[in-house]
Amino acid sequence: MTHLSPTLRARLVAMLLLVLLAFTLLVGTASTLALRSQLTARLDTELTQASQRAATPPPAAFRARLGETPNDDQEPWGTRELPAVPWVGQNSGTLVMVYDGGTVSRAGYLTGDGAFTTLTEEQVTALESVPADDRPHPVDVPDLGAHRAVATTTSDGEPSVIAMPTSDVTDTVARYIAVETVIGTGGMAVAAAVGTWLVRRSLRPLDEVAVAAVNASDLELARGEVGVIPRVPAAHTDERTEVGKVGAALNRLLEHVERALTARHASESQVRQFVADASHELRTPLASVRGYAELARRPGTDVDHALTRIEAESTRMGGLVDDLLLLARLDAGRPLEQAPVDLVALSADAVADAHAAGPDHLWELDLDGVRTNGSGSGSEDGAAGAAADDDGPPEAVVRGDEARLRQVLANLLGNARMHTPEGTRVVVAVRTGPGAGGGDGPGRGGPATHAVVSVSDDGPGIPGDLRATLFQRFTRGDRARGHAGGSTGLGLAIVTAIVAAHEGEVAVADRPAGEGTTIEVTIPLERPAR
Repeated sequence: MTHLSPTLRARLVAMLLLVLLAFTLLVGTASTLALRSQLTARLDTELTQASQRAATPPPAAFRARLGETPNDDQEPWGTRELPAVPWVGQNSGTLVMVYDGGTVSRAGYLTGDGAFTTLTEEQVTALESVPADDRPHPVDVPDLGAHRAVATTTSDGEPSVIAMPTSDVTDTVARYIAVETVIGTGGMAVAAAVGTWLVRRSLRPLDEVAVAAVNASDLELARGEVGVIPRVPAAHTDERTEVGKVGAALNRLLEHVERALTARHASESQVRQFVADASHELRTPLASVRGYAELARRPGTDVDHALTRIEAESTRMGGLVDDLLLLARLDAGRPLEQAPVDLVALSADAVADAHAAGPDHLWELDLDGVRTNGSGSGSEDGAAGAAADDDGPPEAVVRGDEARLRQVLANLLGNARMHTPEGTRVVVAVRTGPGAGGGDGPGRGGPATHAVVSVSDDGPGIPGDLRATLFQRFTRGDRARGHAGGSTGLGLAIVTAIVAAHEGEVAVADRPAGEGTTIEVTIPLERPAR
């Protein structure tokens, strides 16, 4: 069986009404008890005064009207047969019982019209049970109801009992309770209506939060590109309020989800493109190998040439597979070898290798203003710089994998050779600086903490539309699958992955269009310079 859970609004209103009801009952009970106590105290005061009047002889003028003269030789007033005298000055309904010689001599009360009514034996018996201690006591008189009674002694030493009805007190308290009930019920109804309106108005922003959450849950997030996820309106994200905190937290969550899904879609798109490009890159040498293998089986074919081409395409395919495996290992975060590596020595070796591989380019090594060409001889500017600088080349020792760092320099210089015309000047500069991409040398802008290796050329530069994807995989300058020169578009992607594994960065320096290219590699020094 399904149980309906009350809404938050209903629970809040119910709790508000319960608190108000408890407060109303507490105040009503306390005020009722206080009123009853006050009325009872007033009745006890009147009862005490009535007992004093009943125990005191009437004044001489009153006795004279009854035929008495206040002479000393006459009998005391209390012994005369004057049954109406103890009721002098009493209110109607006041019960008076007096004794004479230890027995009840008179017991009765005056009705509203002034008639005297004698008490019955049961009523007298009830009054006789009142303790004789001059204090008011409750007593239930048969047929007359609840009374407050006090037993006292008259002036002639005889006991007497005076009782007054509590009906006025009871009726007043009952009317007060009825008025309180009506007012409390009306107040509860008004509080329920106003509380419902206030709670609904206060929780209205929560509805907006719920709508945003529902709209987000209705979106197709499992696959495909994710658009803009609806957010909670800014008016309901004020973190000074509880609902605003929820709205702001939900917006941050949706923003995080949107970024994650966007990154996932971009990664999936990149993987699909990567697989497509890798498949094509592998298909091309495989097709060549298959073609030359079939050609070698035909009579009269130059088998040596076919085998040479098969070997070349196999080598190309193996290199591509090696590059893909290297990227996969770097993506998996496999640790590299860690040892001190001198970037100055690596740069000198890389420039020498590049000079041997591309003698049609001008290769130079710049070490803090001291330039040497690929053959190791210094230029005129370098000689002057060397004469002016007695400190020698900068110390740029980093901790990392020497083989991978050599591959970084080889890829950068290979790209410069492949994508620039003959006669282009390529300069490899090594310096130290205070931070990533820091162009300031030691002593300028703080202590040197990073080594910066830059590869600059004065070739045609990088097209603007390629800068955003320059370090992505299978990015090539010719934009064609059937490219020349053996480029697979993985060189700079490998550079980026290797440098990132060394906690470094790769960036393209800003240069005017058509004025060459500068790529900077920044890696933390093993021991920051002091």
